[in-house]
Amino acid sequence: MLIKEELQKRILVIDGAMGTMIQRHQLTEADYRGEQFKDWHLDVKGNNDLLCITHYPTTNY
Repeated sequence: MLIKEELQKRILVIDGAMGTMIQRHQLTEADYRGEQFKDWHLDVKGNNDLLCITHYPTTNY
């Protein structure tokens, strides 16, 4: 099975190790918060989706 051939037939979901790649940066709570969520009432560390807003260079692979 070649991926290019399968893409012609159907939608593929490819699950990678994005979380592992993010963890190697050893981000802090402040990194996850950024300016946008600096006063947020809950912890946000570990919310990798939030990094697309607050710390884009980390998630731009």
